[in-house]
Amino acid sequence: MKSEQLAWLIRRHGVEMTHISRGSHIGAILSVADIMAVLYADILKFDAKNPDWENRDRFILSKGHAGAALYAALAECGYFEVEELKTHYMNGSRLSGHVSHYVPGIDFSTGSLGHGLSVAAGRALAAKQDKKSFRSFVIIGDGECNEGSVWESAEFANHYKLDNLIAIVDYNHLQSLDFCNNTLEIEMARRWEGFGWHVIEIDGHDHNALRSALNNTDNPEHKPTVIIANTVKGKGISFMENDVLWHYRFPHDGWEYNCAVNELHAAKPEGVIDPYTPNGCPEDEPQPDGCLHTVSETYHPTYYEREVESK
Repeated sequence: MKSEQLAWLIRRHGVEMTHISRGSHIGAILSVADIMAVLYADILKFDAKNPDWENRDRFILSKGHAGAALYAALAECGYFEVEELKTHYMNGSRLSGHVSHYVPGIDFSTGSLGHGLSVAAGRALAAKQDKKSFRSFVIIGDGECNEGSVWESAEFANHYKLDNLIAIVDYNHLQSLDFCNNTLEIEMARRWEGFGWHVIEIDGHDHNALRSALNNTDNPEHKPTVIIANTVKGKGISFMENDVLWHYRFPHDGWEYNCAVNELHAAKPEGVIDPYTPNGCPEDEPQPDGCLHTVSETYHPTYYEREVESK
């Protein structure tokens, strides 16, 4: 499966999973979808039939609240049946709202922010000490970078020259209830450079850029690599993009769900089948004026877009 197809399916599953469960974090699920898709379609070494394969690359989704994106990727890669995604958030389901290690393909439960990079760094060090060839990948959130443990881990990784450690920051510029810079401003690239990391900054929705960055982490100083992936929270559904409301809100019955599905259908790659609504949704419930913020009212160019425009 091509990464573009997998990214679309991750978004479609994410909308359905949060809609059925009345769960949260669809904005984060949508922003990380392209990163997740490129990792599982093109980068990570794994065996879905043997999840504990010793030589697999290790991966942690530290921003575990976006767990639906990881569950969707794992299901589409054959770790478990796609049908199980409908049990997300249900009592007794192993697909908990935050990432659970009870799910095949997941080694570490996450959701309490600030822990994933520490574990990923420890795995990378263990691989070097045991002369293992696997790499250690971790996706962290930009809001998560407010956690002091992230920077303790960053310092640790630089000290031990963990060039087999690759961190990806899902830099969607929003966290919880506000823009990141309004909460606690961080000059992201300069901060990681200051901790001695090899820094690559890209458009986190450009699959070619993601593949290129993830395939070119070698550096002569054997530094750990961080890829700052500039993304848009809610990417792919116009009324969710760059709107903080969708950190906790789910797509409700009616126009929210129907419009979300139909916008995804308008961008559906060739060869992909929607497992829920193959022909889209009825369009007889348009978005009411003034019901929610619109993109034009909430959109602010990302740091990456401002930099590109200024050049």
